[in-house]
Amino acid sequence: MDRLAAMETFVHVVESGSFSAAARRLNLGQPAVSKSIAQLEAHLQVRLLLRSTRGLTPTEAGLAYFERARRTLEEACEAENAARGSAAALHGTLRVGAAVTFARMHIVPHLGAFLDRHPGLQIDVVLDDQHINLVEAGVDVALRMGSLADSTLTARKIAECPRLLLATPEYLATHGEPRHPADLSEHQALIYNRGPGHLWRFFQGDQEQQVSVSGRIRVNAAEGLRAAVLAHQGLTTASQWMFAPELASGAVKALLTDWQLPQQQLWAVFPGGRLVSAKARAFVEYVEQLLEHL
Repeated sequence: MDRLAAMETFVHVVESGSFSAAARRLNLGQPAVSKSIAQLEAHLQVRLLLRSTRGLTPTEAGLAYFERARRTLEEACEAENAARGSAAALHGTLRVGAAVTFARMHIVPHLGAFLDRHPGLQIDVVLDDQHINLVEAGVDVALRMGSLADSTLTARKIAECPRLLLATPEYLATHGEPRHPADLSEHQALIYNRGPGHLWRFFQGDQEQQVSVSGRIRVNAAEGLRAAVLAHQGLTTASQWMFAPELASGAVKALLTDWQLPQQQLWAVFPGGRLVSAKARAFVEYVEQLLEHL
């Protein structure tokens, strides 16, 4: 039995949901596909697929094998591409992790142009504001904001942008505009639990001002923070990326612009323990190009 060929057959069966569909993909007869799966199960001494009138369903062992097999096949392709050199076209599936709001605003709308450059590639985007386990999720590269706590990961800073204190003109018309960081004690702060929390740090030259703010609304996702700001419910600190359209249109105003906040950093994070794939590198380079024009 050709183990790599059997592995590829199994992956196609799971992805397509039937022996016949996998056979069409592989340009094989259905009996050959069935025989390959039977030989693989006999070799592994475990049932990988459950057959019923509804079709094929992977067992728990089958799902675990599928994820590993898919990764093995992709790494085999990467090895072939490395041997061929830079002329090799990218193909297969690129699995990308990213925060929901950042990806919705600045990444997902531009995926089509990236795919046009690489016709043999498809992208699986995992949107999650939590820092998921990249290996368990099968992610090739994740885009993460802020400081990195996991030292086992391979990471590269790819961009940074200013963080701003901001609010809508409507909120300011009612509550007034702060002239100094100390004035923030008189305002409703919208507190982002995954950001600086209630301690906001401002810098002006060598001077640092740390302010403990308070507010009645706390959120743990950037989408909630955007919604609260745009509903005129308070002021907050956020990256310029998060409110780029509203800052450009005037729907949101930057405040205390003679003070600075710590920069917002964006990192490309790769699973530890394996080489960075060519498709992940190409995607990160593309994101860098995108952010240069924001």
